[in-house]
Amino acid sequence: MAQSQTKGQLVIIGGAEDKEGECTILREFVRRAGGTKARIVIMTAATELPREVGENYIRIFERLGAEDVRIVDTESRDDASSSTALEAIDKATGVFFTGGDQSRITDILKDTEIDTKIHKRFQAGLVVGGTSAGAAVMPDVMIVEGDSETNPRMEIVDLGPGMGFLPGVVIDQHFSQRGRLGRLIAALAQQPAVLGFGIDENTAMIVSNDQLEVVGEGSVTVVDDSNITHSNVDEILKDEALAVCGAKLHILPHGYKFDLKTRKPILDNISPATNQSQNNSSDANQTVGQSTEAQLLKQLAT
Repeated sequence: MAQSQTKGQLVIIGGAEDKEGECTILREFVRRAGGTKARIVIMTAATELPREVGENYIRIFERLGAEDVRIVDTESRDDASSSTALEAIDKATGVFFTGGDQSRITDILKDTEIDTKIHKRFQAGLVVGGTSAGAAVMPDVMIVEGDSETNPRMEIVDLGPGMGFLPGVVIDQHFSQRGRLGRLIAALAQQPAVLGFGIDENTAMIVSNDQLEVVGEGSVTVVDDSNITHSNVDEILKDEALAVCGAKLHILPHGYKFDLKTRKPILDNISPATNQSQNNSSDANQTVGQSTEAQLLKQLAT
Protein backbone atom coordinates (compact mmCIF):
# COMPACT_ATOMS: atom_id res chain seq x y z
CA MET A 1 0.00 0.00 0.00
CA ALA A 2 1.24 3.46 -0.85
CA GLN A 3 1.34 5.71 2.18
CA SER A 4 2.98 9.09 2.54
CA GLN A 5 4.26 9.39 6.10
CA THR A 6 5.70 12.84 5.58
CA LYS A 7 4.49 16.37 6.33
CA GLY A 8 5.66 17.91 3.07
CA GLN A 9 3.84 18.09 -0.24
CA LEU A 10 4.84 16.73 -3.64
CA VAL A 11 4.08 18.37 -6.98
CA ILE A 12 4.80 15.64 -9.53
CA ILE A 13 4.53 16.84 -13.14
CA GLY A 14 4.25 14.68 -16.25
CA GLY A 15 6.53 16.97 -18.25
CA ALA A 16 6.03 19.74 -20.84
CA GLU A 17 4.22 21.95 -18.34
CA ASP A 18 3.04 25.36 -19.51
CA LYS A 19 5.83 27.91 -18.98
CA GLU A 20 4.51 30.84 -21.03
CA GLY A 21 0.76 31.19 -20.44
CA GLU A 22 -1.15 30.85 -17.18
CA CYS A 23 1.50 28.43 -15.85
CA THR A 24 -1.23 26.70 -13.84
CA ILE A 25 0.97 23.94 -12.45
CA LEU A 26 4.06 26.02 -11.71
CA ARG A 27 1.79 28.67 -10.21
CA GLU A 28 0.38 26.01 -7.85
CA PHE A 29 3.90 24.91 -6.90
CA VAL A 30 4.82 28.49 -5.97
CA ARG A 31 1.56 28.94 -4.06
CA ARG A 32 2.11 25.81 -1.99
CA ALA A 33 5.76 26.70 -1.40
CA GLY A 34 4.80 30.00 0.22
CA GLY A 35 3.47 32.28 -2.50
CA THR A 36 5.16 35.67 -2.48
CA LYS A 37 7.30 34.48 0.43
CA ALA A 38 8.46 31.34 -1.38
CA ARG A 39 12.18 30.57 -1.41
CA ILE A 40 12.76 28.11 -4.22
CA VAL A 41 15.82 26.03 -5.06
CA ILE A 42 16.03 24.66 -8.60
CA MET A 43 17.89 21.35 -8.81
CA THR A 44 19.43 20.94 -12.27
CA ALA A 45 21.22 17.61 -11.82
CA ALA A 46 19.09 15.94 -14.51
CA THR A 47 20.00 18.26 -17.35
CA GLU A 48 23.18 18.79 -19.34
CA LEU A 49 22.17 22.46 -19.78
CA PRO A 50 21.87 23.49 -16.12
CA ARG A 51 22.34 27.22 -16.60
CA GLU A 52 19.91 27.56 -19.50
CA VAL A 53 17.23 25.38 -17.89
CA GLY A 54 17.73 26.83 -14.44
CA GLU A 55 17.53 30.44 -15.58
CA ASN A 56 14.31 29.72 -17.45
CA TYR A 57 12.69 28.49 -14.22
CA ILE A 58 14.13 31.46 -12.32
CA ARG A 59 12.37 33.76 -14.78
CA ILE A 60 9.07 31.91 -14.39
CA PHE A 61 9.10 31.64 -10.59
CA GLU A 62 10.13 35.27 -10.17
CA ARG A 63 7.36 36.36 -12.54
CA LEU A 64 4.91 34.43 -10.37
CA GLY A 65 6.13 36.37 -7.35
CA ALA A 66 8.48 34.03 -5.46
CA GLU A 67 10.63 35.97 -3.02
CA ASP A 68 13.90 34.19 -3.76
CA VAL A 69 14.85 31.71 -6.50
CA ARG A 70 18.27 30.17 -6.98
CA ILE A 71 19.93 27.29 -8.82
CA VAL A 72 21.78 24.45 -7.13
CA ASP A 73 23.78 22.80 -9.88
CA THR A 74 25.50 19.55 -8.97
CA GLU A 75 27.68 18.21 -11.76
CA SER A 76 29.26 15.56 -9.53
CA ARG A 77 28.69 13.88 -6.17
CA ASP A 78 31.36 16.14 -4.66
CA ASP A 79 29.10 19.12 -5.40
CA ALA A 80 26.36 17.48 -3.31
CA SER A 81 28.25 18.30 -0.11
CA SER A 82 28.76 21.98 -0.94
CA SER A 83 28.10 24.17 2.09
CA THR A 84 26.50 26.80 -0.15
CA ALA A 85 24.11 24.24 -1.63
CA LEU A 86 23.23 22.80 1.78
CA GLU A 87 22.55 26.27 3.15
CA ALA A 88 20.24 27.02 0.21
CA ILE A 89 18.28 23.81 0.86
CA ASP A 90 18.10 24.63 4.55
CA LYS A 91 16.44 27.99 3.83
CA ALA A 92 14.18 26.81 1.00
CA THR A 93 10.43 26.44 1.20
CA GLY A 94 10.33 24.64 -2.15
CA VAL A 95 12.77 22.44 -4.09
CA PHE A 96 12.16 21.79 -7.79
CA PHE A 97 13.83 19.06 -9.88
CA THR A 98 14.02 19.85 -13.59
CA GLY A 99 13.67 17.43 -16.47
CA GLY A 100 16.49 15.65 -18.25
CA ASP A 101 17.82 12.20 -17.40
CA GLN A 102 16.51 10.72 -14.14
CA SER A 103 19.60 8.51 -13.79
CA ARG A 104 21.73 11.65 -13.47
CA ILE A 105 19.67 12.73 -10.46
CA THR A 106 20.14 9.47 -8.57
CA ASP A 107 23.76 8.96 -9.68
CA ILE A 108 24.75 12.42 -8.45
CA LEU A 109 22.45 13.02 -5.49
CA LYS A 110 21.22 9.78 -3.93
CA ASP A 111 22.68 9.07 -0.46
CA THR A 112 24.57 12.36 -0.37
CA GLU A 113 24.39 15.22 2.12
CA ILE A 114 21.99 17.12 -0.12
CA ASP A 115 19.73 14.06 -0.38
CA THR A 116 19.67 13.75 3.41
CA LYS A 117 19.02 17.46 3.83
CA ILE A 118 16.13 17.55 1.34
CA HIS A 119 14.45 14.56 2.99
CA LYS A 120 14.88 16.09 6.43
CA ARG A 121 13.33 19.35 5.26
CA PHE A 122 10.57 17.42 3.48
CA GLN A 123 9.67 15.81 6.79
CA ALA A 124 9.38 19.33 8.23
CA GLY A 125 7.06 20.61 5.50
CA LEU A 126 9.22 21.43 2.46
CA VAL A 127 7.37 21.32 -0.87
CA VAL A 128 9.20 19.14 -3.40
CA GLY A 129 8.36 19.36 -7.09
CA GLY A 130 9.69 17.69 -10.19
CA THR A 131 8.90 17.53 -13.89
CA SER A 132 9.57 14.69 -16.36
CA ALA A 133 12.82 13.14 -15.06
CA GLY A 134 12.19 15.06 -11.85
CA ALA A 135 8.87 13.24 -11.57
CA ALA A 136 10.31 9.81 -12.37
CA VAL A 137 12.64 9.91 -9.34
CA MET A 138 9.89 10.47 -6.76
CA PRO A 139 9.28 6.78 -5.84
CA ASP A 140 11.79 4.53 -4.08
CA VAL A 141 12.00 2.42 -7.25
CA MET A 142 11.84 4.36 -10.50
CA ILE A 143 11.52 3.67 -14.20
CA VAL A 144 14.98 4.31 -15.63
CA GLU A 145 14.04 3.78 -19.26
CA GLY A 146 11.76 1.65 -21.41
CA ASP A 147 9.86 1.22 -24.64
CA SER A 148 6.64 3.09 -25.33
CA GLU A 149 3.62 2.18 -27.45
CA THR A 150 3.92 -1.56 -26.95
CA ASN A 151 2.21 -4.35 -25.04
CA PRO A 152 3.52 -5.28 -21.57
CA ARG A 153 6.60 -7.50 -21.52
CA MET A 154 9.26 -7.70 -18.85
CA GLU A 155 11.99 -6.64 -21.29
CA ILE A 156 10.46 -3.26 -22.16
CA VAL A 157 11.29 -1.46 -18.90
CA ASP A 158 14.37 -1.06 -16.70
CA LEU A 159 14.03 -0.10 -13.05
CA GLY A 160 16.46 1.42 -10.57
CA PRO A 161 16.58 3.16 -7.18
CA GLY A 162 14.63 6.41 -6.97
CA MET A 163 14.83 9.23 -4.45
CA GLY A 164 12.10 7.80 -2.22
CA PHE A 165 9.82 10.79 -1.66
CA LEU A 166 6.73 8.67 -2.46
CA PRO A 167 7.58 5.02 -1.72
CA GLY A 168 5.56 2.02 -2.75
CA VAL A 169 4.37 3.29 -6.13
CA VAL A 170 5.56 3.49 -9.74
CA ILE A 171 5.37 6.75 -11.70
CA ASP A 172 5.60 7.27 -15.44
CA GLN A 173 5.49 10.62 -17.24
CA HIS A 174 4.57 11.92 -20.74
CA PHE A 175 2.02 9.15 -20.33
CA SER A 176 -0.77 9.43 -22.91
CA GLN A 177 1.40 11.35 -25.35
CA ARG A 178 3.90 8.48 -25.59
CA GLY A 179 1.59 5.51 -25.06
CA ARG A 180 3.24 4.22 -21.90
CA LEU A 181 0.53 2.04 -20.35
CA GLY A 182 2.34 -1.13 -21.38
CA ARG A 183 5.60 -0.18 -19.68
CA LEU A 184 3.83 1.03 -16.53
CA ILE A 185 2.12 -2.36 -16.18
CA ALA A 186 5.43 -4.13 -16.86
CA ALA A 187 7.11 -2.02 -14.18
CA LEU A 188 4.40 -2.85 -11.63
CA ALA A 189 4.84 -6.55 -12.36
CA GLN A 190 8.54 -6.39 -11.49
CA GLN A 191 8.27 -5.05 -7.93
CA PRO A 192 6.03 -5.16 -4.84
CA ALA A 193 4.37 -1.79 -5.58
CA VAL A 194 0.65 -2.11 -6.24
CA LEU A 195 -0.13 1.39 -7.52
CA GLY A 196 1.11 2.82 -10.79
CA PHE A 197 0.57 6.44 -11.83
CA GLY A 198 0.84 7.62 -15.43
CA ILE A 199 0.92 11.42 -15.63
CA ASP A 200 0.11 13.23 -18.87
CA GLU A 201 2.06 16.23 -20.10
CA ASN A 202 1.11 19.63 -18.62
CA THR A 203 -0.53 17.69 -15.79
CA ALA A 204 0.50 17.17 -12.19
CA MET A 205 -0.49 15.03 -9.26
CA ILE A 206 -0.12 16.94 -6.00
CA VAL A 207 0.37 14.69 -2.98
CA SER A 208 -0.52 15.88 0.50
CA ASN A 209 -1.62 13.95 3.60
CA ASP A 210 -1.97 10.59 1.81
CA GLN A 211 -4.15 12.11 -0.90
CA LEU A 212 -3.38 13.28 -4.40
CA GLU A 213 -5.13 15.90 -6.47
CA VAL A 214 -4.88 16.22 -10.26
CA VAL A 215 -4.07 19.65 -11.72
CA GLY A 216 -3.63 20.48 -15.40
CA GLU A 217 -5.01 19.87 -18.87
CA GLY A 218 -4.52 16.09 -19.06
CA SER A 219 -5.19 13.17 -16.74
CA VAL A 220 -3.50 10.88 -14.27
CA THR A 221 -4.00 7.19 -15.06
CA VAL A 222 -4.00 4.96 -11.98
CA VAL A 223 -3.35 1.23 -12.28
CA ASP A 224 -4.14 -0.73 -9.09
CA ASP A 225 -3.02 -4.36 -9.13
CA SER A 226 -3.51 -4.99 -5.40
CA ASN A 227 -6.32 -7.48 -6.05
CA ILE A 228 -5.29 -9.11 -9.30
CA THR A 229 -6.77 -12.55 -9.89
CA HIS A 230 -4.06 -13.81 -12.21
CA SER A 231 -0.62 -12.97 -13.56
CA ASN A 232 1.76 -15.06 -15.61
CA VAL A 233 4.85 -13.12 -14.47
CA ASP A 234 6.43 -16.22 -12.88
CA GLU A 235 5.89 -18.34 -15.97
CA ILE A 236 7.14 -16.22 -18.86
CA LEU A 237 10.49 -15.25 -20.33
CA LYS A 238 11.50 -11.60 -20.64
CA ASP A 239 10.33 -11.18 -24.23
CA GLU A 240 6.98 -12.93 -23.81
CA ALA A 241 3.63 -11.18 -23.35
CA LEU A 242 2.59 -10.35 -19.79
CA ALA A 243 -0.95 -11.19 -18.64
CA VAL A 244 -2.57 -9.32 -15.75
CA CYS A 245 -6.19 -10.04 -14.76
CA GLY A 246 -8.31 -8.29 -12.15
CA ALA A 247 -6.44 -4.98 -12.09
CA LYS A 248 -8.32 -1.70 -11.67
CA LEU A 249 -7.95 1.32 -13.90
CA HIS A 250 -8.90 4.89 -12.95
CA ILE A 251 -8.64 7.94 -15.21
CA LEU A 252 -8.54 11.16 -13.17
CA PRO A 253 -8.70 14.58 -14.86
CA HIS A 254 -8.22 18.04 -13.34
CA GLY A 255 -9.87 18.44 -9.93
CA TYR A 256 -10.20 14.75 -9.13
CA LYS A 257 -8.61 13.32 -6.00
CA PHE A 258 -7.37 9.89 -4.96
CA ASP A 259 -6.81 8.37 -1.51
CA LEU A 260 -3.47 6.58 -1.32
CA LYS A 261 -4.48 4.62 1.80
CA THR A 262 -7.77 3.22 0.55
CA ARG A 263 -6.62 3.19 -3.08
CA LYS A 264 -9.93 4.76 -4.16
CA PRO A 265 -10.92 7.96 -5.98
CA ILE A 266 -12.44 10.65 -3.74
CA LEU A 267 -15.74 11.69 -5.27
CA ASP A 268 -17.31 13.68 -2.40
CA ASN A 269 -16.82 17.07 -4.04
CA ILE A 270 -17.66 16.03 -7.59
CA SER A 271 -20.95 17.37 -9.01
CA PRO A 272 -23.85 14.83 -9.05
CA ALA A 273 -23.89 14.60 -12.86
CA THR A 274 -20.15 14.04 -13.03
CA ASN A 275 -20.30 11.62 -10.11
CA GLN A 276 -23.03 9.54 -11.79
CA SER A 277 -21.03 9.50 -15.02
CA GLN A 278 -17.96 8.38 -13.08
CA ASN A 279 -19.91 5.59 -11.36
CA ASN A 280 -21.34 4.37 -14.66
CA SER A 281 -17.91 4.30 -16.28
CA SER A 282 -16.47 2.54 -13.22
CA ASP A 283 -18.82 -0.42 -13.66
CA ALA A 284 -17.65 -0.87 -17.23
CA ASN A 285 -14.02 0.13 -17.07
CA GLN A 286 -12.43 0.01 -13.63
CA THR A 287 -12.14 -3.77 -13.48
CA VAL A 288 -9.98 -4.30 -16.49
CA GLY A 289 -8.86 -7.76 -15.52
CA GLN A 290 -10.38 -10.98 -16.70
CA SER A 291 -8.95 -9.97 -20.07
CA THR A 292 -5.69 -10.18 -21.92
CA GLU A 293 -3.23 -7.34 -21.91
CA ALA A 294 -4.32 -6.52 -25.47
CA GLN A 295 -7.88 -5.94 -24.26
CA LEU A 296 -6.56 -3.72 -21.48
CA LEU A 297 -4.74 -1.50 -23.95
CA LYS A 298 -7.79 -1.42 -26.18
CA GLN A 299 -9.98 -0.17 -23.32
CA LEU A 300 -7.65 2.75 -22.66
CA ALA A 301 -7.57 3.68 -26.34
CA THR A 302 -11.37 3.70 -26.80
